[in-house]
This record gives sequence, C-alpha cells and structure tokens, in this order.
Amino acid sequence: MYSHFRSLTLLASFGGASFAFAAGVPSAQVYLTQKDAPHRLAATGALRFAPLPQPMEKQQCVFVDPTHEFETLLGIGGAITDAAAETFDKLPETKRAELLRAYYDPRAGIGYSLARTHINSCDFSSGSYTYVAEGDRELKSFDIAPDLRHRIPLLRAALKTAGPGLTVYASPWSPPAWMKDSGDMLHGGKLRPDMRAAWANYFVKFIHAYEQAGVPLWGVTVQNEPMAVQIWESCIFTAEEERDFVRDHLGPTLKASGLGGKKIVGWDHNRTQLYQRATTLLSDPAAAQYLWGLGFHWYVNDTFENVRRVRDAFPQAQLMMTEGCNGPFDFAKMNDWDLAENYGRSMIHDFNNGAVGWTDWNILLDETGGPNHVGNFCFAPVHGDTRTGELHFTPAFYYIGHFSKFIRPGARRIIASPTVDRLIATAFKNTDGSIAVVVMNQSAEDQPFHVWMNGQAASTRCPARSIMTVVIGVEQ
Repeated sequence: MYSHFRSLTLLASFGGASFAFAAGVPSAQVYLTQKDAPHRLAATGALRFAPLPQPMEKQQCVFVDPTHEFETLLGIGGAITDAAAETFDKLPETKRAELLRAYYDPRAGIGYSLARTHINSCDFSSGSYTYVAEGDRELKSFDIAPDLRHRIPLLRAALKTAGPGLTVYASPWSPPAWMKDSGDMLHGGKLRPDMRAAWANYFVKFIHAYEQAGVPLWGVTVQNEPMAVQIWESCIFTAEEERDFVRDHLGPTLKASGLGGKKIVGWDHNRTQLYQRATTLLSDPAAAQYLWGLGFHWYVNDTFENVRRVRDAFPQAQLMMTEGCNGPFDFAKMNDWDLAENYGRSMIHDFNNGAVGWTDWNILLDETGGPNHVGNFCFAPVHGDTRTGELHFTPAFYYIGHFSKFIRPGARRIIASPTVDRLIATAFKNTDGSIAVVVMNQSAEDQPFHVWMNGQAASTRCPARSIMTVVIGVEQ
C-alpha cells in the first residue's frame, strides 16, 4: 500500500491558475496515478506547448476546445452513511483527522464538494430505524436522535473541513413500515395512498431538523432505487406514482413550507431505465416544475448514452450520478486496479454525456465492507481497519481524486476529443480560468499523444493502466 500523504503533499502547489507563460503560450502540470508504479495523484512534471497548427494523421492527440462550453458542474463526492460514520468513530483521532483532510480539504486533499446522506436507515446502517413513533401521522414524535450519534457529527466535520463549497442532499430508502402497504420497511412494498401527505411532511421535518443540527441541505431525491425490491429498506414507485407524488404532494408541500428552493431529484436508480422514467416525470409540466432533474446509479449495465438521450430530449432537466460502488466485498481485492478503472470510465462517460454531478457510495467502510445489517458488503475508496486503527486508501480514491481535485464546482465542461480508442477523456474549464483535462488509458500499452488546443500542442504519454489530469493555465 502506497503512502497517502506521500502523494497528496505533491499537490499543495495547485490552488488556482498560477502557471507560467512564455510569449502567450500556456504551460501545464501533469498529475498521474499508475498501476505497478508509485504514482498516486503525483505531480510528474510540466508540459510546454508549441505551435502545431495541423497535426499529421499519425500524431495521436486529445483535442481540447475551450470555446464550446456545456454543463456547469455541481460537484463531485460521496455518501456519508451510518456505516461510514460508525466506522469513522471507531478510528483514532489522528486517523479521523487524516480522513477528513484527505476527502474534503481542497488543497491538502481531493476536495470533495458533494455529499449524499439518507433519510431513515438504509442497508449501510447497523439496524433499521425511523424518526417517528408507530402510527404518528401528525409526526409529533419526529426526532432525528439516531443520526445525532454518529452521522450528523461526521457531516458537520466534513462541512467544516470543506468550507462553503460542500453540497449535501438526502435520499430515503423507505418510509416507516406503517406508512406502507406491506407493513415492512424491507422487501419493497409501496407507500399507501392515504400516507402520501404524511410522507411529504416527513421530508419537511427532516430538512428542518438537519438544518437545526447544523447540516444545511441542498435538496432531496424522491426515493432510492424505486424499482428494486431489496432485502433491505426499499419502496417501489412506478413512474406514474412518482410523478403523482412529486406533483400533488412533495413539491407543493415543500413550497408551502417555505422550502421551495430545495431541489427535488427524481428516479435515483440505474441508467438502464433512466429515459423511460424521464418521459413520465418530465413530460408532465405540473410535475416537472418541481423537479431539478434526475439522478442515476451505475448498476446492472453501463448504458452511458441513456444520460445523453435524456439530456437531448429534456434539456431543461439536470442529471446527476447519485450512487455507484464495487462489490461484493473481498478483502483480498482491496487493491484491484479494475475497481478503480470502473470509476474513471464511468466518470468520464457520465460527464461527457451530460451529468453535472457525480456521487460515490460510502466514503468509508470497515475491514468487512460494512457495517451493514443485511450482509450487503461492498468496497469503498477508503477502508478503516477498526482492529488496528489504520486507513487503507484504495486505488479508487486516487482515480476519483483526478476529477474532484482539479474540476471544481462551477466549472463548465468543454470538448476533449481523443484521436485514439485507447484513450478516453473529458475536460472542464474552472471558474479561475484553468482547464483540467482528465485522460485515462485502460489498456496494457503506453500511449503517447499531444494535448492540442488552439493550434498549440504539448507532447506527453499516458502510461498503461493509468489516469492523468493535465491542468492547463490560461493567461490572465
């Protein structure tokens, strides 16, 4: 295992567009993470651009075009769950500080700017719970005491470390059992029609309680994985049921409660059915007026272009990756490079197809891939060994960092066009004018190429099984 701070200390010089220029030609800094090499988000040298008006046919390039801007980035981050918070609290104080710095410090760490959390319990809780007493339709007993033990303190610590740039949103896995037709928080079931108003008010109570506890919420998703009957907390909404709940209950209730500025995100399930759900939710103007957009997960199949299909058909709606992880957990595969490449491939394609945000699942899990009350163990970018107190930063942490560290909220996506299939790439222009180009090579061979922009090119190479970020300065 490579030393975490050995690599991240190399990033301290990046904090804006502080680059040198020679006769108007920009310079660029390369950061690299590479399999079978010590590079982990390591600054590996500067690139110099020189005139190259027309590349020859065999000169492989990634063409970068900052004159065409697209979506604006909301943020990149991961989920702060009960499992993450419980594991965090079992670590020594020095390791807790290290984890916060690694994830949320924009200079010393990878600068997470997005966080998801859950309403009521989820599979990555030590047990099932809600915030109200049985049958309390008026929600007079509403109390977020379960979250005050571990999760809210971690959320507050993340907000303090990240500063004002951390956007937090929440997702429900299931309403209380007595609100459902099945009488069970687990195994699917549906929200009872006569409980829709009470469930909408539950969101209001949750938002107010979290904000009073020092955790301001940007918004909520309607339902985590609304078409999956799981052995853990789950609840089914057809497209029509979700549309009607948003249109007739959740949207109007938030607005009437003074929370109309909170964002509502529909779907929150796989890319596979993303377009079908969009046609129902977004084709109804009365429902669509309340929806910021749709969230999606990466499970089952990639189907990356479904994101673009929704963006093209419904350009008024925003799109965001709300969950993805590798699993099932196997301690022997902690450093499996394929798991990291899953992140790089997904993030590049999701952004290029129109996503404005990208949220990993648990930011931290223990040495078992939990805790988890139904045995649904999985990988996280960082695992904390509660037996030894050590942190294990997997390759996935660094792959995500190639995006979150250098592509900041407010950045606009621009064109990155590779000339060779071996490379995939995306690029963003930050609000400070710097340009971040992320290039990934999943093949077993090194790939030389030129970063080409505005008739200028810089020669470099993307090693086999690696990801690199080229940060280009622009003249001020």
